[in-house]
Amino acid sequence: MPETCELTTKNNKLQSVELDRRLSVAPMLHRTDRYCRYFLRQLSRRTLLYTEMITTGALLHNDPARFLRFDPEEHPLALQLGGSNPADLARCAKLATEWGYDEINLNVGCPSDRVQAGRFGACLMAEPALVADCVAAMRAVTHLPVTVKHRIGIDQQDSEAELHQFVQTVAAAGCSTFIVHARKAWLHGLSPKQNREIPPLRYAVVHRLKQAFPQLEIIINGGLDTLDAVTAQLNVVDGVMSGRAIYLNPWLLAEVDSRLWGDAPTGQSRQEVVEQMLPFIQQQLADGVRLKQITQHLIGLFQGQLGAKAWRRHLTEQACHPTAGIEVIQQALQFVSYPHTRNYRTR
Repeated sequence: MPETCELTTKNNKLQSVELDRRLSVAPMLHRTDRYCRYFLRQLSRRTLLYTEMITTGALLHNDPARFLRFDPEEHPLALQLGGSNPADLARCAKLATEWGYDEINLNVGCPSDRVQAGRFGACLMAEPALVADCVAAMRAVTHLPVTVKHRIGIDQQDSEAELHQFVQTVAAAGCSTFIVHARKAWLHGLSPKQNREIPPLRYAVVHRLKQAFPQLEIIINGGLDTLDAVTAQLNVVDGVMSGRAIYLNPWLLAEVDSRLWGDAPTGQSRQEVVEQMLPFIQQQLADGVRLKQITQHLIGLFQGQLGAKAWRRHLTEQACHPTAGIEVIQQALQFVSYPHTRNYRTR
């Protein structure tokens, strides 16, 4: 269900952005920062990207630019917010609109203790009326789509009837897109990492949710780590969100635009992707960014290729130096461009 949004950016430049959520990259703390997103955009022009979760408190009590700035190349781009105060979320939604984001997403899926202490994240699934109020408050101040990312249930509140009631309540407030992590969350007894692995994936629950609400856009999330798995899900739901699989092996995105959207293959190599990143990296270094902040996201690009281990090792060991520059990347490229000339012959 593509949506076209007209928005005015901080530079007062009007642009139209079509949101097609067939594939998106999940918001991941300490991972999907603006350097990661710029890199991923070199691999796919179509995939919808998400920021890390930004709490309303962090955004409203600090310089917004610290959290909201991004490169125009990152579009289409969604901002994920964490919070439960409708007024605060409305203020953040205004900021997102001013800064030129394409979507605002409310986090109702994170199970961490810190998030629960702030009364947001997955614990909000127990308060669908409050989530609806939050959505309504944001929609009242922005023309951007407001979406919700949530679990299939929490603790003992995990029946499909309760899930459907949650979605029905929030949809009545104007949310038409739900991103559903196909696991329940245990709010007590499991860590966030365990909550990504221990509760079983129940894709059929999400499929039945789509059947129950055919008028809504339902995006499935959790454990879908190949393009074949993505395309299979698109026969049942409207889109797929993938996170760790893409972060660990970003080259998965290289075929996405042609496979899902029918675009002509770019034919670019992994090496060419890195080389076209260099001017951006050079500019970031000139602005005071440390090389490691960028290269940490490039580590998995050559997964499965000859010289990949040497690539990872060189970036890990050399990019951390305070004065490290793009020569570190150029040196690392030699291991994967000409692996037969090096001592490292391992993946």
